[in-house]
Amino acid sequence: MNRVLDNPLYYLDNFELVLRWISERYDDLLAQDERDFLAAYQTLPQASRALLVRMVMRKGTLFRASKLVYAEIGNTHEAALPLAQLGLIAADPLLSLEELFELLQKPEITEVFQLTPAQRQLRKAEQLAALQPQYDSPQHYSSWWGGSTDHCYRNLIQPLCDRLRLIFFGNFYQDWTEFVLSDLGIYQYEKVDFSPAARSFRNRRDIDDFLALHQCYERFNAGEDYASVIADLPTCAEDHEWLRSRRHKFLFQIAQHLEKQQDWPAAYQLYADSQYPGARARAIRVLEKDGRSGPAYALLQQAMQAPESAAERQQLLRMAPRLARAVGQPKPAPVAQPQPARVDLQLSPPAEATYVELVVRDHLHQDEAPVYYVENALINSLFGLLCWEAIFSPIAGAFFHPYHRAPADLHSADFRQRRSSQFEAALGQLEDGRYRATILANYSAKAGIQSPFVYWEALNEELLQLALSCIPPLHLRRAFERILDDVKANRSGFPDLIQFWPAEQRYTMIEVKGPGDRLQDNQLRWIAYCAEHGMPVAVCYLQWAQ
Repeated sequence: MNRVLDNPLYYLDNFELVLRWISERYDDLLAQDERDFLAAYQTLPQASRALLVRMVMRKGTLFRASKLVYAEIGNTHEAALPLAQLGLIAADPLLSLEELFELLQKPEITEVFQLTPAQRQLRKAEQLAALQPQYDSPQHYSSWWGGSTDHCYRNLIQPLCDRLRLIFFGNFYQDWTEFVLSDLGIYQYEKVDFSPAARSFRNRRDIDDFLALHQCYERFNAGEDYASVIADLPTCAEDHEWLRSRRHKFLFQIAQHLEKQQDWPAAYQLYADSQYPGARARAIRVLEKDGRSGPAYALLQQAMQAPESAAERQQLLRMAPRLARAVGQPKPAPVAQPQPARVDLQLSPPAEATYVELVVRDHLHQDEAPVYYVENALINSLFGLLCWEAIFSPIAGAFFHPYHRAPADLHSADFRQRRSSQFEAALGQLEDGRYRATILANYSAKAGIQSPFVYWEALNEELLQLALSCIPPLHLRRAFERILDDVKANRSGFPDLIQFWPAEQRYTMIEVKGPGDRLQDNQLRWIAYCAEHGMPVAVCYLQWAQ
């Protein structure tokens, strides 16, 4: 039987695995309150530990005993008493009227406040608004509802446990459900032989900087004035690229908000301060919007000398003629772009609503020339399967717990450089034909394991065999090289369809555009790249027959 179903205390085992992991690897980084908690936790009876973990893993920090009934814990209030004695939870806590309303159901609210028949008909939010003027001070749960036989608890250590979760995962987007999904077999992870010394954070400052960045992000999203948020942003250590990248991304996001508010000077300053990809192009655009064409043109000229990426170059070329005209400079010569083949189709509308890509796929499909809807899935998956060992190399700082879906430095500028020998070994197989066996072997051996590149649900043996037979290894190498040039930007934008001619061992990628649709920037870049390198690509424009 599955461990989650067989062991009712699976969640406690998972939580305690994290505590042991942190105690063994991060003891020198822990704050005093974290050490005190780890020590106090060990003294608790099992039922109390289990109850605490149930609270930690549930939403919110306020709970009623009647909502915390678990067979493996037994009497909830008895299990809660040791937690209250150690100050880990508050029994019978002070509650505001709003917090009380979150805990109670409408019939209970009627009983507690002796609502009139008219008040009972109101929505819960309206009842709260009606009662607020009379009850503006917090009271203990037992004072609010003296006749209740229930108990109320407030979890006092949720922020501390969130910090411990951060130290273990190195992020806030993974949570306690990660363990359950792994135990159930829904998520499988590659087993990476990383060093016992591998850690998500190097020192306490890194942890505190991450928490400060996260708090600033939460405050900004809650609507707090951006200036006060920026004033509290941590500087982050110069040699911690990952944290500094998060900081620059946050500055970029605030600048985007200010740009939407048409606060051009403030938006420009933050774009100028941010080193996040795309910030320089947005700074030029904001200067232009602010009527400062001279500085915008000067910054554009500087950027054109060394574009940060193909995406930035694309934006710069688009702005250049307009800015040159604004400052009285000659219009730059247009840059010739290789043109893909064009296919124009006029088809009857489908009987039922569906994606235009599927309509075109079904129309073009032939037994001797099958068509697949693959979009970003196929080429990324072929890359991920061929380069599996390189991607999951135990590089320092890339892996530090057993639940990684991708290396922690996947989007770092030096992602490829740090694994250059491993990637060269993998791509070298495209020269001597070994790549086919490697891709098929990894497709079988690694089936279902989490990967940042492999789309398991989109793959099957037939599609892989067709791709390996019809796509020349040189074309695969070109595509894989471009993915590695900028992993974050170049994993998307691939054409929607691919058609194979197995008898002729050839293929064509096809981007589909329905009525009124147009090519997106990342699609334009991939199409231009394919056309430039002789990789067959076409754009199909679909119109509905009237």
